[in-house]
Amino acid sequence: MEIDYIELTDLTALLRDGVDEMFPERVWVRAEISSLCRKQNGHCYLDLSQSGRGGVLAKVRATIWASRWNYIDQYFRSVAGSALEVGMEVLFRAQVVFHPVYGLSLDIDEVDPEFTLGAAERERQRTIARLEKEGLIDLQKELVLPPLPYSLAVISAPGAAGYGDFMHHLLGNEYGFVFKVGLFEAMMQGQQAPESIMGALDDILSSETEYDAILIMRGGGSDLDLACFDDYDLAVAIANCPIPVFTAIGHDKDYHVADMVANTFVKTPTALADLFLDCFIAEDQRISSVENRLRLAFSSRFSAILSVLDLEGKRIYHAAELRLSDSSHRLDLLEARIASSDPRRIIEKGYVLALDGRGVRLDSARSSKPGDPVRILFPDGTLEVSVTRVILSDRCNPE
Repeated sequence: MEIDYIELTDLTALLRDGVDEMFPERVWVRAEISSLCRKQNGHCYLDLSQSGRGGVLAKVRATIWASRWNYIDQYFRSVAGSALEVGMEVLFRAQVVFHPVYGLSLDIDEVDPEFTLGAAERERQRTIARLEKEGLIDLQKELVLPPLPYSLAVISAPGAAGYGDFMHHLLGNEYGFVFKVGLFEAMMQGQQAPESIMGALDDILSSETEYDAILIMRGGGSDLDLACFDDYDLAVAIANCPIPVFTAIGHDKDYHVADMVANTFVKTPTALADLFLDCFIAEDQRISSVENRLRLAFSSRFSAILSVLDLEGKRIYHAAELRLSDSSHRLDLLEARIASSDPRRIIEKGYVLALDGRGVRLDSARSSKPGDPVRILFPDGTLEVSVTRVILSDRCNPE
């Protein structure tokens, strides 16, 4: 029996004609970018998809030709503050094309950045509603920070300016307060950032060091750069963390889901340093206040006793007063000696101060061994180094 058939070229020609007839003009399409590749010839090739509960429901190739790429890229960046990237939901205008060899594709000539910003905000609101329903928004706020938080774990990108500002402000404080800071590096923007930050949280919780607080920080950025801090899974990880989490993300106008679920949030890394310095300043002031109250109470009590004493008692008082004055003079001399040996005074004179990994002053080379961490304090900053060799004097052989 003879079978009727059609040549493939004829079939593809019919499909091409049908597509051209069905889509004579460009159409606006909503989709998610599942892959994006810019070639050396200037053309940008994308895979666009749409997903549902059952997985990927539709997928098609798309192209932004070099003649349109620069305009689309620059305009999108100027409005959205970020480049087009994988994972974004976009609204674009395209010509539907069917090629006999390459099949169905879309030629994109416009992308609406306002839609992408709106889509991100809609997803953010859904995340907030879900966290509120699950009772996670205020969970971290039930944790109490120790009165003097000394050991701090910082999650930041390596070499970030915000982290540098934080360290300079915290460790270089004018009061001489000492802190132990551990850096846990993570990506702080982009699609992989939430997973990277959650990995850093896991590393902190499994660390041998017991940290008093966890600090998540980065400098400012565009709305889309910082959209990773609205991620649901990251918010859940922060909310369920057993250690108080503090955030310093973005600028004054920025407020992210990560900030909402954190124990405390501030605007900048420097403000975060001030928050922990204030804990020590408040305690220092409290101690000074107690000291002053004790002195006033002693003076008042002594005055009351004098009012009922006779002349002999007054002579005893004056003798005691002279004794107290002498003791006070001795205390002043002792305080002056202590002040003269204050490490900060020594550093100001041009000397340096060496501390071991626990922050204890090193008095001798014998107490160190190769590989030990050492902090060297200068008037203008601190060097964190490691011992490579110990050379002892007094006829001791090098180790």
